Amino acid sequence: MKQEWQPEAVVFVGLQGSGKSTFYMQRFFRTHVRINLDMLKTRHRETLLLRACIEMKQHFVVDNTNLRAIDRARYIETARTGGFRITGYFFQVDVRSSLARNERREGPERVPVKGILGAAKRLEPPTLVEGFGMLHTVAIDAQGRFIIAPWNGPA
Repeated sequence: MKQEWQPEAVVFVGLQGSGKSTFYMQRFFRTHVRINLDMLKTRHRETLLLRACIEMKQHFVVDNTNLRAIDRARYIETARTGGFRITGYFFQVDVRSSLARNERREGPERVPVKGILGAAKRLEPPTLVEGFGMLHTVAIDAQGRFIIAPWNGPA
């Protein structure tokens, strides 16, 4: 039986400096609209773009930190209601690596150290119970390449 086409909603979860935006550019730039609060500046604008993607059945990636389940819920519920399949990517990069990557950023892209440290304290790893159809982990190897693996965390 032929599987029916379904639009995809991708939700990134990870600290600032964990490689989320670079990963988006390498993996999703040509196929998925990027929804990013840093770029859009306000929740209102973010909501408008999210709604447009839902209405058009356009694949999209939420490229924010999405640290807590409550932060992710708004995207997951909206996408599920819109008939999207929902995929999560958890960027398992340690704080030290995030801080080092952040140091290489310039200008407003650089996050204050206390911002990353505070985010690390609030980070709740994602779970399938939240509504993800699939979950993956993303790590960065010594050569700076992304390593993607199936999620083996709590259901």
